[in-house]
Amino acid sequence: MMIVSRGAYVICLLLLALALVGPGWAQTATPPAPEPAKLYGRAVSLLEQAQQQLTAGNLSAALTLVKQSNELFTLLQKECASALAERQLSPKDDQQVAINQKLAVDAQAQADRLLPAAAAKKKQALDLQAQGQAEAGDAALRESREGYLQVQNLSIKSAIYALRNQQIIFGFLAP
Repeated sequence: MMIVSRGAYVICLLLLALALVGPGWAQTATPPAPEPAKLYGRAVSLLEQAQQQLTAGNLSAALTLVKQSNELFTLLQKECASALAERQLSPKDDQQVAINQKLAVDAQAQADRLLPAAAAKKKQALDLQAQGQAEAGDAALRESREGYLQVQNLSIKSAIYALRNQQIIFGFLAP
């Protein structure tokens, strides 16, 4: 009888231990954050790929890569805030940042100017098609699509210039 009691006691202790440890087992260990140099390398690589896709005319892939690169640079801003506060750019880097900023603003301004024209062409295309002028409507619709593609191209180009500035700012992380 003593053995059964001792066995029951051991089982109770095991169950109690499992109850206490169980929630700990259910929690997964959080993976360590990637080191900033690796994040920087990945962000720059994505930015290079975005530039290549934009040059090749693959706007959707370029946009996706720009977004991914931007997410990594945003993460770097959070992780390296103290290092950035202490860091000063060289005069050459300051000059390049100013150039990139101007190019980004100019490209976005051009996109913003072209957008109303593309929208007007689309409206014209729909009006022509509604009036039974299918050929003229289709031609206007093609012009509208080309305008929208040009707007998207310029907007992506603007984002790439802005991300190039992030590349310069975080250049101290380069291996």
